[in-house]
Amino acid sequence: MVKPDSNVTIIDVAREAGVSNSTVSRVVNNSELVKPETREKVLNAMMRLGYVVNQQARSLRGGRSQVVGVLVPDVGNSYIGEIIRGIDAELAANQYDLLLYTTHRRKTKESTHVATITRGLADGLLLLLPTNVQAYMESLQAQQFPHVLIDYQAVDNKWTSTIQSTNWQGAYDATQYLIELGHRRIGYVVGLREMQCSLDRLAGYRAALADYAIPFDPALVYYGDFYLPEGYDATTTLLQASPPPTAIFAANDLSALGVMEAIRSHGLSIPNDISVIGFDDIPDAAQFHPSLTTVRQPLEDMGRLAVRTLLKRLANPDLHGERVELPTELIVRNSCKSVNHK
Repeated sequence: MVKPDSNVTIIDVAREAGVSNSTVSRVVNNSELVKPETREKVLNAMMRLGYVVNQQARSLRGGRSQVVGVLVPDVGNSYIGEIIRGIDAELAANQYDLLLYTTHRRKTKESTHVATITRGLADGLLLLLPTNVQAYMESLQAQQFPHVLIDYQAVDNKWTSTIQSTNWQGAYDATQYLIELGHRRIGYVVGLREMQCSLDRLAGYRAALADYAIPFDPALVYYGDFYLPEGYDATTTLLQASPPPTAIFAANDLSALGVMEAIRSHGLSIPNDISVIGFDDIPDAAQFHPSLTTVRQPLEDMGRLAVRTLLKRLANPDLHGERVELPTELIVRNSCKSVNHK
């Protein structure tokens, strides 16, 4: 992402986007009179140029910038897109603008962006799947800068709020569902190890196996990164186990799509040869072939609730942080099938 540049003006953005100055102004002020495709064009121009809103002018509206910084790993998948959708809708309903930064999972970039945002660019900060919290949490706490972590473990200080889903329970339910279909050799594709949601889902998977007296087999666990290529590579590896799995549970739907591609590339059928289950229920999950059984996270609601939690803190600076877990739900579609043991 381009470094923010306070010298870039609305005129520069208008020229870059090929629109009028007034159109840029409407986008900055979140006017509903702008067509979605025009808004996207202007926002992209702002990001390319590093445009930042004039905070002194904005603060005349009531002592605040009316901007919330949002830090995400990337914008290339539906999981993040659905959470941003909820954030954006809730901010707009409360007359706040969104300032989006991407980290591409680079820890130094993450801490640099946090430092930039907290130097007056925004009133508060939302962090989605952060990986380097330890580098700046002390600073956020010292400043009592309002912030909320999304899909992250609880942090041991009174100023931090966290919003997540029941990751452990969701993974337990998915594994239990496969076990009750008769599966005993269940492969698991883990997400990034440094993310607590990955560890919680792995723990849920292991707990379900233990409750059904199924031994945990490390050969059936592959540590991935939440992306499609690793889901594909994981499946290629898992299929070499002896005996191979009859079902594979992926820690997110994007990995599950990679799992499905790999199964087909090996000449196998879903679910006749191998059952597949995912996690998230991104919008595309129902369109996969076959449609994907998965664990639904209320992604848009997570984004909306994170904003509401942050705005409560802005209204009451002495309010302590809170931890909220939203329930997951198993969504049964066509990618899983029962097996018979002879």
